[in-house]
Amino acid sequence: MSAIAEHPDEPVEVIQVLFALHPNFGAQELCGPLEVLTRALQKNNDPESKAFECTIAASTPAVTSSSGLTVKADMNFEDAHENLNDYDVLIVPGGAGIDAILKSDPAKSEPTKLIRAFAALQTSDPSKERTLMSIGTASLLFAQAGILQGLAATTHPDYYTKLEILCKDAARRGNLEQTDVMEENYVVNNARFELGEKLEENPFILSKRPDGRRKSIARKGSNAWKESVRRRESVARRADMRLGGLRLITSGGVTSGLDASLYLVAAMVSHDSAIEVSRVMTYNWSKGVTVEGIDV
Repeated sequence: MSAIAEHPDEPVEVIQVLFALHPNFGAQELCGPLEVLTRALQKNNDPESKAFECTIAASTPAVTSSSGLTVKADMNFEDAHENLNDYDVLIVPGGAGIDAILKSDPAKSEPTKLIRAFAALQTSDPSKERTLMSIGTASLLFAQAGILQGLAATTHPDYYTKLEILCKDAARRGNLEQTDVMEENYVVNNARFELGEKLEENPFILSKRPDGRRKSIARKGSNAWKESVRRRESVARRADMRLGGLRLITSGGVTSGLDASLYLVAAMVSHDSAIEVSRVMTYNWSKGVTVEGIDV
């Protein structure tokens, strides 16, 4: 679903977001995106027009971060699986606990099972717009789950090589499609956007990209550029894309998670809403890249 109504007076549903936590998660990798999404409004002058509703799932009633922050879970993973179709967005924070998950059986460990189930749900039902997003090293779980083949991804800079290795292992186990690991702030796959005629006015185009060992050939654009001409997305075309057109976002770390979350606000609500959130948080939003889109 999208929070952008077809007509200005049309009521808009609240976007349902599920955070999947694990022991020793990164506190800032949860709190940053949570702060961005809970501040986002459908109408900037209406504090009651909350755009997102966030729910936290974990294996236990409470889960503790690597820095000692304990967070109460709203549901366990069993309930999360049962109600997975109710959620439009699944966000997985990284952190120190990722290494322990990678050493466990991916067929039995959480949140890896939930990640695979969410991706499979989109493939089986592409009529709904869903988004899967990782913060920092959580993209390693995406790789282990085997859902990054044929796509592009990033992670925390210290883990680029590990992500490449996990993606190559997954390719050997699967269909041999490789993953383009990019040194980018965040990377968006399967976006919905139009670049518009005046590219210099598109707020999602990077005027200059940072130097990195991998040269990005990604398209720099947004699926929610407010000034562009919006079209109804083709479900048939979405179904033909990898993962049923699941919007898949990976980000590089704590601040990259903030940036990716602001992108998500812009993509599903409006660019104006994202700009207002960044203003209130006194945060300078840095853009990432979009590598493939549906409406182009």
